[in-house]
Amino acid sequence: MDLQLQATLDEFSVIAVWSAITVYVLAFLAFAYDLSQRASAAPVKQREAVLVGAAGGPASVPQSSGEEESLRVPGAERSRRYWARLGIAFTGLGFLLHLAATVARGIAAERVPWANMYEFALIGTLLIVAVYLVALRWYDLRFLGVFIVGMVVFFLGGSTISFYVEVTPLMDPLKSIWLIIHVFVASLATALLAIAAGLSVMQLLQARRERIKAAGGDEVAPDRGYLRTLPSAEALETLAYRFAILGFIFWTFTLIAGAIWANESWGRYWGFDVKEVWTFVIWVIYAGYIHARATRGWRGTKSAWLSLIGFATVIFNFTIVNLYFQGLHAYSGVS
Repeated sequence: MDLQLQATLDEFSVIAVWSAITVYVLAFLAFAYDLSQRASAAPVKQREAVLVGAAGGPASVPQSSGEEESLRVPGAERSRRYWARLGIAFTGLGFLLHLAATVARGIAAERVPWANMYEFALIGTLLIVAVYLVALRWYDLRFLGVFIVGMVVFFLGGSTISFYVEVTPLMDPLKSIWLIIHVFVASLATALLAIAAGLSVMQLLQARRERIKAAGGDEVAPDRGYLRTLPSAEALETLAYRFAILGFIFWTFTLIAGAIWANESWGRYWGFDVKEVWTFVIWVIYAGYIHARATRGWRGTKSAWLSLIGFATVIFNFTIVNLYFQGLHAYSGVS
């Protein structure tokens, strides 16, 4: 590709990235204002009862299993939350700009745009937004918008400032079909685990509120705030667990694909390289989380903290391990 065209496309990509960040900030503000408005709204159970009565009886509300029902808010209630809908609209627009930036970077590089830390942050945050928007088709997770969009702004903006590098040719070990498969699946797994982490944060906050209320705390102070309009801690935990299982499945494939790629590049499947070790550590933590919750009864706050510890190791693996540990996976692109 002509160098001038390559530079122009890369420049467009950077402009699109900052435009996406700006729109994401607007989405963050809209979601935050929606949460502030929830403080004066009726709790979830009351809203559902009103909606059921207005529609003509319980048969008009689709039934689902267990606590998950409170996450499936009827369409009439969806349409009432103007600022939440505005937040989703801004998030969708930001996603399109984000996608344009990623595609332009890939065209400029003439390869998939995830060969260094900046590009991995680009595709990783894009998939977080994509998974969130897709999840909204089944669950009313607009209350999670502040966490998800805020995290995307932080990581995308921080990576663009700290990790940005100009387009460079691929190093020889990266010239493989496994670059496309391995890194994309790892990014998708990270996106799913990020949603699980967001739900776990909300679960911890809701569980604390429920403990205070059960102890008679609302006799001292009225039960106010946005948390009373959200699903129960148990419902949030159930959905976080489902996202974590999906993320774990993709992370398992990431581990296997990485081993196959390592054999192709270095002639061995496993060599205790620091990146390989931390990828396995993450797998062990999430395997322990899923096993403990499914068979040992680790529910509630224990489950939530395991989910957050797991996601913290994912972030550690992307940042600290890539920047400060020496190993064969030295492809951060940051000098």
